[in-house]
Amino acid sequence: MEKVKAKLSGKADIQRSMVRLSFEIIEKNTDCKNIVLIGIRTRGEYLAQRLRKLINNNAGINLPLGTLDVTFYRDDFRTNLGSPKVGASNILFEIDGKTVILIDDVLYTGRTIRAAMDEIFTYGRASFIQLAVLVDRGHRELPIKADYVGKNYPTSINEHIHVHLEDVDGEDAVLLIEYDDTK
Repeated sequence: MEKVKAKLSGKADIQRSMVRLSFEIIEKNTDCKNIVLIGIRTRGEYLAQRLRKLINNNAGINLPLGTLDVTFYRDDFRTNLGSPKVGASNILFEIDGKTVILIDDVLYTGRTIRAAMDEIFTYGRASFIQLAVLVDRGHRELPIKADYVGKNYPTSINEHIHVHLEDVDGEDAVLLIEYDDTK
């Protein structure tokens, strides 16, 4: 059973994090024309759209935008995902020689990001792959670290972070969810 333990961020907090992430991406990448943004489905896709708009507004460049559905690339696909909603990946631009910035809502074990990198390699050979996440909650199982982090929210093992976005959930919020395994 799960319950909302706390609302960690709201709309204004998420917007501030996104603006900061956009500026960090612009500052770190001197050649923005070489960047492509790829959101990991579902919420990473919408965060990537927001980042693209902010980067366009702040740097005057409209970056290519794609989406990945990493469901079938995950190493725990058969054992840990229940009945996932699967969608198609959508990358309609060249990856070779580009700086790919993967965007996701929450960084946890690192398995989703590893799966995303595996799928990226099927499209070509990027010069660099960077990672932007709205929330890093810790508990990594793989040696993966985000280049850009909106917020760090350390959690206990029975807590989870759920990101809600207006585009999907009707509101922007970062929620701390507690799971009670005794029921």
